[in-house]
Amino acid sequence: MPQQVSEETRDRILDLAEESVLARGFGSLSISELAQAAALSKNGFFYHFSDKTELARAMLQRYVQEGHAIFMDTVSRTSAMCDDPLDQLLLLLRLIAEHFETLQDGGHPGCLVAASCYHDRLFDAKVRAANRDAILLRRARIKDLIDKVVAMRPPAVEVDLDDLADALCAHIDGGIVFSRVLNSSKPLSDQVLVYRSHLKLLFDPALR
Repeated sequence: MPQQVSEETRDRILDLAEESVLARGFGSLSISELAQAAALSKNGFFYHFSDKTELARAMLQRYVQEGHAIFMDTVSRTSAMCDDPLDQLLLLLRLIAEHFETLQDGGHPGCLVAASCYHDRLFDAKVRAANRDAILLRRARIKDLIDKVVAMRPPAVEVDLDDLADALCAHIDGGIVFSRVLNSSKPLSDQVLVYRSHLKLLFDPALR
């Protein structure tokens, strides 16, 4: 199989698998259904992935890499638009909220990292480790921005900065749940803005 065709087929399988997991969960993921949807035989599927565990690990890795690339691109944009670390962080959150506002009714399709944690017993230690690494990467990339703010502006109250970084993901993942239940993208966008307001109160002396 030519390499380009092979990579395109692999990506197609990952796209279909991600769509299935976000809609029905990892427990309902069927290799037979994926192979059929991708116009492959089972042997064709196993050419790309040896089993569901390898597929899950590849899905998580791709999901995290793509999300990280988008996030860092947005960080670069905000850094070019303003110099103050707090202004950069607040603008970043505004842009994230505006992106969520553009989602169609029905809300966000879901988070693969969150979805996988509910079925972690289906997978081996490598998949669980990949999920943990994804959470820690989320924390690290947010905390790096918060650390730059703290270097210039002490918070109004004592706060654990790891917890503060984790709070953004908690707001987003919780917002996804509300968004899907209420069939609207607004709760998700609103949760990001709530987090943004919290940071303003914590770090902007003019609001104290």
